Amino acid sequence: QVQLVESGGDLVQPGGSLRVSCAASGIRNRAMAWYRQAPGKQREFVARISITGVTSVANDLRGRFTITRDYDKNTVYLQMNNLKPEDTAKYYCNTYPSNSDYWGQGTQVTVSS
Repeated sequence: QVQLVESGGDLVQPGGSLRVSCAASGIRNRAMAWYRQAPGKQREFVARISITGVTSVANDLRGRFTITRDYDKNTVYLQMNNLKPEDTAKYYCNTYPSNSDYWGQGTQVTVSS
């Protein structure tokens, strides 16, 4: 059974940084990605990482967001810097492409002063 557990979300001031984590079980050696969903909006792609560590970040987030993975811990991370209020959303991890059966509970990131 695949389980993806996101954690690390918090309330952060604009300009701040945060790292969220996704611990995976029941799945290994897959391309993984982060997605986010803001209130009233559709879920959108944030960043992905291949099984060999090649990364890609959404164009409008490039330079601020970085995705990494720890193969030993089977965990994927999203480092977010220079956070803006428009980054406020619930952040989810999943495979890339996503699998509808794998969505977890997400982790809430709120950027506000």
